[in-house]
Amino acid sequence: MARKPTKSTTFVWEGKDKGGRKAKGEMQGSSIALIKAELRKQGVSSAKVKKKGMSLGTKGGKITPMDIALFTRQLATMMKAGVPLLNAFDITAEGVDKPAMKELIGKVKNDVAGGTNMADALRAHPLYFDDLYCNLVSSGEQSGALETLLDRIATYKEKTEALKSKIKKAMNYPIAVVCIAIVVTGILLIKVVPQFEEVFQGFGAELPAFTQMVIGLSEVVQESWYIALGVIIAIIFGMKQAMKTSKATRDRMDRIQLKLPIIGGILDKSAVARFARTLATTFAAGVPLVDALDSVAGAAGNVVYSDATQRIKEDVSSGQQLQFAMKNSGIFPSMAIQMVAIGEESGALDEMLDKVATFYEDEVDNMVDGLTSLMEPLIMSVLGVLVGGLIIAMYLPIFQLGAVV
Repeated sequence: MARKPTKSTTFVWEGKDKGGRKAKGEMQGSSIALIKAELRKQGVSSAKVKKKGMSLGTKGGKITPMDIALFTRQLATMMKAGVPLLNAFDITAEGVDKPAMKELIGKVKNDVAGGTNMADALRAHPLYFDDLYCNLVSSGEQSGALETLLDRIATYKEKTEALKSKIKKAMNYPIAVVCIAIVVTGILLIKVVPQFEEVFQGFGAELPAFTQMVIGLSEVVQESWYIALGVIIAIIFGMKQAMKTSKATRDRMDRIQLKLPIIGGILDKSAVARFARTLATTFAAGVPLVDALDSVAGAAGNVVYSDATQRIKEDVSSGQQLQFAMKNSGIFPSMAIQMVAIGEESGALDEMLDKVATFYEDEVDNMVDGLTSLMEPLIMSVLGVLVGGLIIAMYLPIFQLGAVV
């Protein structure tokens, strides 16, 4: 049985050379002890040796999922053209602008050049290459079709990131409406209304109820706007921390999001598309269906679909067909189930799942475009009502005074 190559790590060291001068540098090795031994051979007395800190994504530009998708696409294209893997790494790195991405490619290439298989070299960077990515690369290496698997992974990453971008676009519009409305209303209540209030004090007549209400609201906002701002910031910060640290909070938010009007439908269809796309990619790569469903559960992006996928996996493991397991989960649309049934009967499950993913990705795209078209006039309407209402409240006493005169 062949020994697995020892994983190489970058270490930084400081010490003194043969002349007693301070020296420092970096060295590749598998342990601190071996690094110290190598330095002694070179006549360096090492005072300190430690693993190099992770600088990727913090210096030289943040590495995004789209960077990984582009890297995968370029690697797949060059390997299909017959370029050796190590040369493909070099060519890809030369075309990258971000120093952090260039550094990441260099580290993966060095590990592969040192005898580590590509899947293990990628697993050393879990922040950028998840289990699904690494497992598919491993399947490609074992089957001798790495370039084909890389092409599938690139397509999967590109489609997934495009879908995520559409979801963010859909979520950002309502948030933008609320934020703009709050800011505009706050400015009017704090800066504009008080100016009119000074004018009204000399009228000597009772102000209309609507105007009195707006002035009262303005006084409250002027006195406690910083408290309200602090509460809003505290709520946002608290929610972010809860989402990071509490699985129960994340699960609750996932369930709530699917029930939201309009947005919930978009998120629901995107989850179906992600389920179908991930399952199609893994199953087409030769991964057994039960194992593929494990990867799908991890990439579901929503606890409702993650839990449902785990139940589907258990049903499939017990001998049930995928179509019936999906139907029993109660969350998948009929069209998706029928397409899966056709795929199972015809022996082309991966192709039908790919069609399901494409269909629901298009649905999400259309719904996001529709939401965008709906939100643009809605923003104008909301701002018009707020601003117009405040202006009417301020000018109403003037109109009444003019009528009396």
